[in-house]
Amino acid sequence: MLSFVGLGISGFESISIEGLDVISKADVVYVEQFTSPIGKSDLDKIQNAIKGEFRPAKRWLVEDGNEILEMAKEKDVVLLSYGDPYIATTHIELRTRAIGNKTQTRSIHASSSLTSMIGECGLHFYKVGRIATIMSEMKSLTTPYYVIYKNLIEGNHTVLLLEYNQDKDFFLDPKDAVKGLLETEQGQRRKVLAESSYLIVASRIGFKDQKIISGKISSLTNIDFGKPPHTVIIPGRLHFTESDALKLFGKCIDEPFDNSEKTQKISNQMMKKYVPMVREALEEVKPYYKNQKDFEVILENAELYIKDAEKFLEDGQDEVAILSIGYADGLVDALRLAKGLEPKM
Repeated sequence: MLSFVGLGISGFESISIEGLDVISKADVVYVEQFTSPIGKSDLDKIQNAIKGEFRPAKRWLVEDGNEILEMAKEKDVVLLSYGDPYIATTHIELRTRAIGNKTQTRSIHASSSLTSMIGECGLHFYKVGRIATIMSEMKSLTTPYYVIYKNLIEGNHTVLLLEYNQDKDFFLDPKDAVKGLLETEQGQRRKVLAESSYLIVASRIGFKDQKIISGKISSLTNIDFGKPPHTVIIPGRLHFTESDALKLFGKCIDEPFDNSEKTQKISNQMMKKYVPMVREALEEVKPYYKNQKDFEVILENAELYIKDAEKFLEDGQDEVAILSIGYADGLVDALRLAKGLEPKM
């Protein structure tokens, strides 16, 4: 038997009665801490509650899984982890392998910091978009940057998990994570983040010393967020009930506001740039074809493509809008080249 037991988010006291019963009767209890640390006091309480063997489990041991799976064929084995056991994809994969080995499995769920954090901040959980992780050794933060971008386009909130390295006892500082994202903004220029953007830093959710501090990035530069672990949340479109709750549940340095207002789809950004440019180029070339009936149809088509592009974008048909402005641009460039004019860039 292989049981996956969640410890919850408040240390030993948050483990369920069912979970406590399971670990107390197990032959072997593996305790993993690579997803999030467990304090020494809680580890001592866990060890005292176990009658069987207590084994700390490093990341490599759980990811490899062979020792745990072999042990579970003959004994009652538990993998105990912080929060809910299936927040970690490694645990899901391990359970899949156990079932493939004809080993019986069992799940004892518990609260997760991911779900609890959203409520503790006063945000609506159904508005949370794709989650991203920021690592200290990432050469580029392009992936989390575009996760934020896509979430903001949809008006959704972005949860950014920060690196925790159990072997080095290292937690990525939220200030360093945000600094990296701002540097990425300088290269990507999608107006996703700026010093004026609003963010939330949630620290030690579920513990007595938890902190929730929010404000503009520029206002949080010198703030002490307390002990880790920390999580950064980039709010999207805020409902007034979320704003009201955020101000009451945590410390707001600035009045909460919508981060998504300044962020536009790439298609909108392209259209904003290319429609005026193509229209200007068309007006510039028209005098060269005055009274030349053979080219009237081409000029009219170019004008129609520009208008179609604007209408398609308004109707939410982004791809067709880009195609239309591309056709218009191609016709105008051809007309310009025919008269020895350089195409508009």
